[in-house]
This record gives sequence, structure tokens and C-alpha cells, in this order.
Amino acid sequence: MSATVRHPAVAGRFYPQNAHVLLADVQSYLSPRQEAVSAVGCVVPHAGYMYSGHVAGAVFARLHIPRRCILMCPNHTGMGHPVSIMSAGAWETPLGSVNIDSELADTLKQQFPLLTEDAAAHRSEHAVEVELPFLQARRPHFTFVPIALGTGQFEVLQALGEAIGDVVEAQSEAVLIIASSDMNHYENDKVTREKDHKAIDRILALDARGLFDVVVKEDISMCGFGPTVAMLTAAVQLGATRAELVRYATSGDVSGDRNMVVGYAGVMVK
Repeated sequence: MSATVRHPAVAGRFYPQNAHVLLADVQSYLSPRQEAVSAVGCVVPHAGYMYSGHVAGAVFARLHIPRRCILMCPNHTGMGHPVSIMSAGAWETPLGSVNIDSELADTLKQQFPLLTEDAAAHRSEHAVEVELPFLQARRPHFTFVPIALGTGQFEVLQALGEAIGDVVEAQSEAVLIIASSDMNHYENDKVTREKDHKAIDRILALDARGLFDVVVKEDISMCGFGPTVAMLTAAVQLGATRAELVRYATSGDVSGDRNMVVGYAGVMVK
């Protein structure tokens, strides 16, 4: 049986389809390159590069990218299982193919049986795909595990984070845990910034439960709060002691429209 190849779903829409143009764009967002810092995890946005590429790039420009990554995202499409993983095959982008880390994925499924093998949840989902060209530009040869989360249950997210922490701790080499998330959606710039910084404060405090609670209480439409809760839970378990807000912006900074914006935060967890 041939290995599953997940073809690009949003090339030409969220980012350029032409490999040379894409690489030039990504390199511009990664500039200026800084001395690489090792991190346990990070939060990066996943909108069209025009809007959020500079925020994601600011984080990836700072990070040492290890050979293995876990990349969690929300499930925007509603397709497939609410806690879904792909554990074999490869993902294509215009910059080439990235292999799934089957060994790491299988270990995660054994540790956390709620993780369900489901390519359907990933087929049209953009939030992992848009991060891959940044990782490819920084480290041409790496493997990753894609996880899409359509659940908002804190206990499930916490348990997933604990399982990821256990699995990563047992590895002989570093694994970067990436949470792909935009922040508040489709309110005015002032409201969005106020809401977002309430959530960012909890992320910077490494407070997974506090992030979950403030997102619910303040009605913050942070699409990737689930991946971020799981990442923070794992990171604290793995000994992370601080987080840094690398860059924050809203779509209004690019479009000039301040009436209805989306927020973007780039955070490193060390």
C-alpha cells in the first residue's frame, strides 16, 4: 500500500503556490535571523501570510528547530474525529514533502488512546499546513506529528498535554511542541487587543487552566485555545519556567480596517 500523501489545501490562497516566491516570502518574515534559542513549545498564528506571516516568522526566526516536532491545531472544518492524528505518510507543500514521525505518533496514540487516526480532519485544515514552510525554511529535514483538536473539554486537553509531556520526556532528543492559533476574531481592534492580552497574560504565566477559564469567561474567540492548553500543560510538565511574547499584531495593522479584526500572538515557552 502506498503511503498517504497529504496535498496542500491552501497553497495559492493563504501563501504563494510558487516555490520560489513562497521561499522568498518566508525568508523575509524570518528576517532578521537571530541566534537560535531552544524552547519547549510555542504559539504561532495561521492566517494568510499577508496578515500573520510576520508574527509567525518572528517566532520561528528565534527558535532552534529540532529534528522532531509535534504540531497541534484547531479543527476549523468540523470534519473527522475531534482528537485526530495522522501517523504515517507525508505532507506536501510547494517547498517539498515533510514526513510524519510515525514512531512518535504511534507512541502518542499508545499513551493517549483518545487520539484517533483520521486523515479527514486534516485534509482541508489550513492551520498546520501554513506553519510547515517556516519549518522547512529553517530546517530542511525534520519530521512532525499533526494533531487537530475539535474538542473544548478542558479535561481532555489537559490529559492530552500530560500524555505529550510523558512521551516527549522519554525521548532521547528534543521535540518542539507547536500550538497553531489565532487570537480573538471579528471584533473591533480595541476590544480584540483587550481580550487578547487577557489570554496572553495567562499564556505568559504558563497557566493552562487560567487560559481556558479566561477564554470561556471573556468570550475570547481564540480558535487554538485547545492546542495552546495542551502545549502549556506539556511544557510545564517538561520543566518550562517562562514564556515570552515575541510579537503581537492584529489584521488591522495590515488592512487598516480597525472595525473588524483578528488578533495574532507569537509566543515562545522555555
